[in-house]
Amino acid sequence: MMSIWECCELLNEFVDESDPDLDEPQIEHLLQTAEAIRRDYPDEGWLHLTALIHDLGKVLLHPAFGGEPQWCVVGDTFPLGCAFDENIVHHQYFKENPDYNDPVYSTKFGVYTQNCGLDKVTMSWGHDEYMYLVMKENKTTLPPAALFIVRFHSFYALHRAGAYTYLMNDDDKQMLNWLHIFNKYDLYSKSKVRINQEEVKPYYLSLINKYFPEKLRW
Repeated sequence: MMSIWECCELLNEFVDESDPDLDEPQIEHLLQTAEAIRRDYPDEGWLHLTALIHDLGKVLLHPAFGGEPQWCVVGDTFPLGCAFDENIVHHQYFKENPDYNDPVYSTKFGVYTQNCGLDKVTMSWGHDEYMYLVMKENKTTLPPAALFIVRFHSFYALHRAGAYTYLMNDDDKQMLNWLHIFNKYDLYSKSKVRINQEEVKPYYLSLINKYFPEKLRW
């Protein structure tokens, strides 16, 4: 059992090797993202907290959480059980995957149906999926858009290239608007200006207490 803030502090020890920006510890990225959104969307407290926690799944890199290698924790995510879209990063390497030529998994819809909803889709494993499951397990009261952002913020084939939209339902399309807003503050928006953690901590603790239990099952 561990609190959200304690988990944030664990990320002080890690730098995401797949991140194209700075080489700051992960907690700096979380706070910079959250504070930038807070500045531009001051009334959306749920979105500030979502930004703070969106990468907390990277605690899987920590020895206390199994010490997983970076290749299976960070990087882009994509659906399983249907054809690999050419907009997935390093798409060419999927030719080595048995699913690439599977008579079902290699088709457009695979095991899914049109507009089935992304909640029905199995995604590749990574820090997004892990944190999404932690949020569900601990019954967060954050709105559905927050879970959508956390689960799909590394699903770049969707929110950058428009791939897999045929699996989305109407609710997904509404929440994708929030993901597009969030994404503007995630990659390529970091700064060398450090956030005073102790100064902003009371605000984020108040949000954590509003939307999460004191201690979470990880």
